Amino acid sequence: MLMTDVGLARLQFGTMTIYHFLFVPITIGVALMLAILETRYWHTHKPEDRQAVDFFGRLFLLNFAVGVVTGILQEFQFGMNWSNYSRFVGDVFGAPLAVEALAAFFLESTFIGVWIFGWDRLSPRLHAWSMWLVAIGTSLSAFWILTANSFMQEPVGYQLVHGRAEMTNFLALLGNPQLWVEFPHVEAAALTEGALFVVSISAYFLVRHEQYRACFLPPFRIGLIVAVLGSVLVIVLGHDQAQHLIVAQPMKMAASEALWHTSSLHAGWSLIAFFNPVTMQTRYALTIPYMLSILAYNRLSGRVAGIATLQQLYVHRYGAGNYVPPVFVTFWSFRFMILLGLIMAVVSIWGLVLDRNGRLLDRPRYLRLMTGSVLLPLIANIMGWVMTEVGRQPWIVFGLQKTASGISPTVPAHDIVLTLTGFTLLYAIFGFVEVRLILKFIHLGPEADEARLAPQNDGIPRLIEE
Repeated sequence: MLMTDVGLARLQFGTMTIYHFLFVPITIGVALMLAILETRYWHTHKPEDRQAVDFFGRLFLLNFAVGVVTGILQEFQFGMNWSNYSRFVGDVFGAPLAVEALAAFFLESTFIGVWIFGWDRLSPRLHAWSMWLVAIGTSLSAFWILTANSFMQEPVGYQLVHGRAEMTNFLALLGNPQLWVEFPHVEAAALTEGALFVVSISAYFLVRHEQYRACFLPPFRIGLIVAVLGSVLVIVLGHDQAQHLIVAQPMKMAASEALWHTSSLHAGWSLIAFFNPVTMQTRYALTIPYMLSILAYNRLSGRVAGIATLQQLYVHRYGAGNYVPPVFVTFWSFRFMILLGLIMAVVSIWGLVLDRNGRLLDRPRYLRLMTGSVLLPLIANIMGWVMTEVGRQPWIVFGLQKTASGISPTVPAHDIVLTLTGFTLLYAIFGFVEVRLILKFIHLGPEADEARLAPQNDGIPRLIEE
């Protein structure tokens, strides 16, 4: 499957989407953290608070720039490898993406410029508000993109005309039930990732450079608070999203549980399971009694439809075919997402308890542990998207168009391999440059400013090596 045109096109789109999604949640979350930190500086006027805003602002701008570039490249794929999909859904898909570009992205990019060049030109209050508008703009961008994605998960507000989906009700897109369980969940996950991004870097300075404690202790504490709120919301909102899947995409939910046959009245949830997706047999499962019924219906009883039952239902509804998504990937990505979400909540709450008891700075092992905390939401967000998109297969637009029908019919496999290789190498370069620059800025510390930039012979300023 992987070396077919469909498999290669899916691999390229998945690779580029996952890479792009490394930057999006950090942009959303760090924008909010910067808005909070600058609001604090507006009230305290402490130089160390200004240093913290400047420092994390540099990292935010770097991440924002790479995210924009990778997002632009990602959109080329619709015309390259997915022309049939673009023709089928373009009238619906284009509207929210156009609003995102013309409104939300312009809002955030404009006020990023105001924020960069507005230091000492705007009042502290107006300058802080410019970052709040950036934070609002980044969240609005996510909202409109998820509006388009929600149509792929649960099509609404359309009619089929000559084999194409045409939008009939824009408000129906905005009221899509999938959107209102998906967007809050993604937003909470992004806030958690941005908070732990600030926490992890602050922890590094707290444990390695005691002279910067006044600068990084407040961001660390604020980041822990936001991380606790965000991680708890992720769990609660994720529960709501899972319950919606029982109704909207029951096959995805069954695959995420490796539930081959309809459950008993009191359904247990498999904490882990080892199974053969070909024979549809589970060799071993560690099950929590009643838990799946609770997750699905908020009560101790309730049957959950199994894969075999749903396969028969889908054949009757949509015609002959295999409607079972890749169970192994869907099952384990779902569990890794849940596990990492719980770890995020625990370590963040633990940090708040230590801080409240005045023992935070006396726990260097905890601070060292938190220097890697940003990896938790980073991987959890990727696992969530893998489960969401892989679990929808074989549909590209659920119930309307299969993935195999959405590819470009005239693009041969060797062309896809060529662009996949080229984009992968290009993205690897982007990643290498960003990581190198982030490490450089961390090495320079919060006191780095324009005075520490030196013009070279070619006239391009570069960071002075220490």
